[in-house]
Amino acid sequence: MTTGTVQGLEGVVVAESTKSLVNGIEGKLIYGGYRIEDLAENALFEEVAFLLWNDRLPNKSELEGLRQTIAAEASVPDAVIEMLKVLPKETNSMAAVRTAVSMLSPYDPDAENLTDKDVAQRKAVRLTGQITTICAAWARIREGKEPVAPRHDLTLAQNFIYMLTDEEPDQTSSDAVNVYLVLLAEHGMNASTFTSRVVTATGSDMHSAVVAAIGALKGPAHGGANKEAMKTFLEIGDPARVDEWFQTEVKQKKRRIMGIGHRVYKALDPRAAILKRHAKALAQSTGNTKWFEIANRLEETARADEYFIERNLYPNVDYYSAIVLYTLDLDVDMFTPLFVMARVAGWTAHIIEQMGGRLIRPKAQYVGETDLAWVPLEAR
Repeated sequence: MTTGTVQGLEGVVVAESTKSLVNGIEGKLIYGGYRIEDLAENALFEEVAFLLWNDRLPNKSELEGLRQTIAAEASVPDAVIEMLKVLPKETNSMAAVRTAVSMLSPYDPDAENLTDKDVAQRKAVRLTGQITTICAAWARIREGKEPVAPRHDLTLAQNFIYMLTDEEPDQTSSDAVNVYLVLLAEHGMNASTFTSRVVTATGSDMHSAVVAAIGALKGPAHGGANKEAMKTFLEIGDPARVDEWFQTEVKQKKRRIMGIGHRVYKALDPRAAILKRHAKALAQSTGNTKWFEIANRLEETARADEYFIERNLYPNVDYYSAIVLYTLDLDVDMFTPLFVMARVAGWTAHIIEQMGGRLIRPKAQYVGETDLAWVPLEAR
């Protein structure tokens, strides 16, 4: 790169925001003033969504009102469900979710209202519920099962478990999903959030901005990392094989361990520490401890290695979230759609914050040739 350019815009401030603070040096994450540890321990996902949309926590009646509204607005038009049913069953789950969210737009009464922030928040509430329904519906459709409609008496995490299993949601699973959603709801100016703000800055609609963000999150360097982390654990297959796998694949073949290392965090990702505790509890409650044992042993092996120590490479949120989701019997291909379920709260908060802002138009440093002589076609 030419002197003066910044690869990946690293360190470049592109906006002011009240939504979250990511301190990678100290391993801190704050949503709207509140430490992620406190939110993960105490908050419903709906509380966090309210915080991101309103820059304050809700009172009891406001929280219940939001919970009821999200549940009531979670229904998806029949046409969207029918579209999901005709997709090839091998369709990438993120592609299915992206297509379904785009299809929601014509059915949204406020879709083309691009300026009213109160209307935008209603759309954010609606999308939060509907995306949860879409994720659960696609998980069932791809297995040849009929989708289950959302219930109005459940939290979003409970509704997802219910729509996924068609059974009363159990506390352990619902709590694990809720914590996952809280931890993944927001994370500063990441690639998908930046994408949503760029689209919004053009004056486009919320559905377009969210669809674009889903497209960015689909990439394995962003939201797809937990899927790749689980593939690593499945490849290892047994805790006894961790040391052999590490020596062969990492030390000899120089393979990267997906889920270890982060673009921002140079200390332990605080979300990873929280998810590790929940992954262990979930593994013990289900009796399926193998995957947690593999992940834990691989982490210990990596953290004892000089290469990982010198570069401050720690597990990130994707590492143990993979264990949580897999222990819930979710197919690996459904991991990133659950990331969408969580991050839509953050995306829409940033979209509302960006509305009415100036067009985002950075410059590129041209490094090609100049003043080349034209060569006629016959002479080339």
